[in-house]
Amino acid sequence: MRESYLMAVSAADDAILVPFSRIRNISCAANATINISCDPAVHDPTGTDADVDIIVLTITADTEVAVLKDLTTQLLGAQAGNGQGSVLMVCDDVNSVFAHPDILSCTISRGAV
Repeated sequence: MRESYLMAVSAADDAILVPFSRIRNISCAANATINISCDPAVHDPTGTDADVDIIVLTITADTEVAVLKDLTTQLLGAQAGNGQGSVLMVCDDVNSVFAHPDILSCTISRGAV
C-alpha cells in the first residue's frame, strides 16, 4: 500500500510534506491554534532525536474541535485510498487553499524541541 502525505505551504519558499506515518500527534495548543507534530525531517545531530517538526495552524477562535474532527476524517479518508497514495493539503497560504474553512494560515517550525 502506498503512503499518503500531509502538506503545508506557509510561504513561497517554505513548505513541508510529511508521510502520515510520521505524524506524532495533532493537538489544540491554545485558542485558535492547532499543532501538528511530526518526526523531524532531519534528525538531531546530538543523537537524542528529541526534536520534532511542527505545523502550526491558526484557525478561527473556538473552532478547534470541529477542525480536529474534520482533519481526522480527511486523514482517514486519504489513508483509505484503496492502496493509492495521496496528498492532503492542510494549509497553502500562498494559494489560499485550506483543508477546512476555519483554517486561516500556518507556520512551519523544523527541529523544534
